[in-house]
Amino acid sequence: MTNEQRAEASPRTGSPFSAIRAIDYTVVFVRDMGSMRRFYEDVLAFPLLRELSPNWIEYGIGSNTLALARPSRTAADAPIPVGSATLQLAFRVSAAEVDACADELIRQGVALLSPPTNQPFGHRTLFFRDPDGNLLEVYAEI
Repeated sequence: MTNEQRAEASPRTGSPFSAIRAIDYTVVFVRDMGSMRRFYEDVLAFPLLRELSPNWIEYGIGSNTLALARPSRTAADAPIPVGSATLQLAFRVSAAEVDACADELIRQGVALLSPPTNQPFGHRTLFFRDPDGNLLEVYAEI
């Protein structure tokens, strides 16, 4: 069943939230903006979309936006404690690109949590962390 079919089968279709069709942008709250910015721009080579302020930076990822922000930009939340991942982001590529991404991460000095691995659920996965400790995955359907 596709996500669209699930939404259509949902008993909550009368909700105004049923109009949501996609995630437009994702915000990652950061502890160290400088190291996070260097990682996402220099290591992952994400294209800078715009910098609204030193506390809010956006990258274009396909049709989506990934924003790095200090928590005080939108809310007064305290920074996430060191050693606590706030999220996992998964980036889809082709199977050959999973291995190429692993090679590039190693070349850039990024520690892999797991090397490219064929999973029994039909994905080839690669896991690593960004400078704030968030879990990142590069995967392909195989």
